[in-house]
Amino acid sequence: MPELPEVETVRCGLLALIGKKPLIKSVKIRNRSLRYPVPTRINQALKGKHIVDISRRAKYLIWNCGDIYLLNHLGMTGSWRLEKNTKALRKHDHAVFELDKIGYLIYHDPRRFGMIDVIKENVDEHKLLAKLGPEPLDKNNFNTDYLYTQTHKRKASIKQVIMDQAVVVGVGNIYASESLHRAGIDPRRSAMRVSKKRIDKLVQAIRHILGAAIKAGGSTISDFRQAGGSDGYFQHHFQVYEREGETCKKCGGQIKQCVLGQRSSYWCNSCQS
Repeated sequence: MPELPEVETVRCGLLALIGKKPLIKSVKIRNRSLRYPVPTRINQALKGKHIVDISRRAKYLIWNCGDIYLLNHLGMTGSWRLEKNTKALRKHDHAVFELDKIGYLIYHDPRRFGMIDVIKENVDEHKLLAKLGPEPLDKNNFNTDYLYTQTHKRKASIKQVIMDQAVVVGVGNIYASESLHRAGIDPRRSAMRVSKKRIDKLVQAIRHILGAAIKAGGSTISDFRQAGGSDGYFQHHFQVYEREGETCKKCGGQIKQCVLGQRSSYWCNSCQS
């Protein structure tokens, strides 16, 4: 599933594709059966609106259309592309946004785990967003003191805690493994047994890894594509993820793998403790 860097990359790519405040002429839903049914009123709600901006909250894209918002999650395989006409439509193209003088912005999702919704209420109070933790790149709300208060009484593994979206958003499986390696922390270690000094290293590592991944356009493991169809490149910089049995590039130890919280975890048996 696309994680924070991938979604941020798509956000920036969409803004580059659509330009400044394009007008939505129409919205055609070719298949409403995504993770949640696409609202039947979507064309009526968005027709004639301008896309003022596109922001991101956790792994959600939020289209600001003035007095109404479109909420989009990419799921496992969702992607966006721009076409000049509808002759280029493909199987699994589920939503088509006609933008005045620009073309057709198309949502493609083979596995249909993504979602598209229209919301009018305060965005932060939407049921899918209201209980989310702070953004990891927000230094005011995500810092050493905050993360230590979230970890020092928890018995669960430190990896499971930083992947909890109520604790901090967007640190998915890939970047949790890479951040813990950079911080020198074994992902299996109980969160309550990680000192505040090491929590500080972890906060810095999370910021560094996510920032580097955004600059690289995210990671393409199987299905992820940037807006427009390009691959990400951060997978070429992985230190531990999916490198079981290989040599650690940092210390020469061996990369190990186990399952934590039903997710594969990777770490170096020498430089992470």
